[in-house]
Amino acid sequence: MAQEYKLRGLSTLDLSHGEKREVEVEGIENGKILLVKIGDKTHALSSNCTHYGAPLKLGVLTPSEARLTCAWHGACFNVETGDIEDAPALDPLAKFDVVERGGAVYIKGDEATIQSSRRQPQVKCSTQGQEKVVIVGGGSGAIATSQSLREQGFKGPITIISAESYLPIDRTKLSKALIADKSKVEWRSQDWFDSASILTVSDHVKNIDFNSKTVATTSGKSYQYTKLILSSGGVPKALPLPGFKDLSKIFLLRTIPDVQAILSAVGEKKGKNIAVIGSSFIGMEVANALSANNSVTVVGMESAPLERVMGKEVGKIFQSLLTKNGVKFHMSASVDSAKPSDSDKTTVGSVSLKDGTSLPADLVVLGVGVAPATEYLKDNDSIQLEKDGSIRTNESFQVEGHPDVYAIGDIATYPYYGPGGNGSLTRIEHWNVAQNSGRTAAASIVKPSVAPKRFIPVFWSALGSQLRYCGNTPNGWDDLVLQGKPDEAKFAAFYGKGETVVAVASMQMDPVMSQSAELMRLEKMPRLSDLRRGQNVLEVELPAGPKI
Repeated sequence: MAQEYKLRGLSTLDLSHGEKREVEVEGIENGKILLVKIGDKTHALSSNCTHYGAPLKLGVLTPSEARLTCAWHGACFNVETGDIEDAPALDPLAKFDVVERGGAVYIKGDEATIQSSRRQPQVKCSTQGQEKVVIVGGGSGAIATSQSLREQGFKGPITIISAESYLPIDRTKLSKALIADKSKVEWRSQDWFDSASILTVSDHVKNIDFNSKTVATTSGKSYQYTKLILSSGGVPKALPLPGFKDLSKIFLLRTIPDVQAILSAVGEKKGKNIAVIGSSFIGMEVANALSANNSVTVVGMESAPLERVMGKEVGKIFQSLLTKNGVKFHMSASVDSAKPSDSDKTTVGSVSLKDGTSLPADLVVLGVGVAPATEYLKDNDSIQLEKDGSIRTNESFQVEGHPDVYAIGDIATYPYYGPGGNGSLTRIEHWNVAQNSGRTAAASIVKPSVAPKRFIPVFWSALGSQLRYCGNTPNGWDDLVLQGKPDEAKFAAFYGKGETVVAVASMQMDPVMSQSAELMRLEKMPRLSDLRRGQNVLEVELPAGPKI
């Protein structure tokens, strides 16, 4: 039940325009709220981001649009309502009435909401009407779409058909932390889906009849739709080399069972020789997660990890961080084959490189890329796949030629209008993008006349330290400005195409990434030459301006 609580140490609301201040709430253990002043009004909100709990006092405020962006992973909230503006948060912030009285400041709220630092989205629904949404896939795009539909007032039945046997999960935690307990990574409970009248089905889609608007599954069931969301995600690639198909203890990583199998092979005593093939984000994250009490070796084709995306100079920073954690590297290397163990010819025992090097391996983890999971559409004459197996969409993520069908997340190739994009078609395999594209699709279904809300892609990774990244490079980059102390893995890297900053990566320099994402969105990002001369993006004001 809501009641008044006094804010500690405040006698008046003396904040200045654009100021954020975290304040303790008297009478509630660990109770805190955030005060934000925009114009002549002071707002009281939850103090922490609802994604991973970052203190929002460290975030980036865009006063002209009342946007508050988390410093860690770019989750964005509306200060006036607490509502979500951008992924990756799923819960909005709580909003509290705030008043001055008798030389003190009070808020009105209930203890549980203040302590939880969030409010639950309004999704309860009893279905009605003729509209039916079917979502193929059970990842971040699926939960974002289904929740957004309910939040925006969609009352029709929603069905999520997932090839996985569990509810939508925070997949980022699989490679970064190797969490195998589904209860620790599932975003919502079954009760939540039931209360929102969202049917969750564990099954494999076999075929889609776009003319009759029917989805058929391998179990023999069929599901009618008026709107279809294709959100089937990605499939990790295997290596078509000798031994990799035949020998056991060679793992891909995409699902909870994959993590369980890897952890089982490592065992409680650990001490295993582990070869990680691929210096991609997945490969590097897995290597870092397995480095404690194991001997881990990363094999990469580039001269430095993630060189193609991040450049050699920045890639060497990541390599140094993992080396300090005990990970060994074979870079500029090519794999020849996997060899069986001397004690068990059915199990991997080593990995041979083309230069003759033999790496002992009690198990192997592959991180060599992901392909769009669209096999169920491969022979469908009603839809044309791109060369990589993805699906081309417009800005609302509607599939070309199918106005009632949307493709989101890993399988979507869409026009990108961020800095340097100019509408170039791109496909991005980020949790943030999957969720934001799902929110965009939901908005298009509910309000088809409203223009899609553009967003700047955000990505993060655990590479011995926390990496933040925003932007995208569909047309490449040709210059790099590195600020900070790279030798201490404390840096901000600005990637340019000509004078235009198209992407930013940072470590230990929050909130550089979130500030840069907002500047990019508002088309106010400094030129690369200005940054080379030492301009600090944190000193650039966030004025009113056109959204991208």
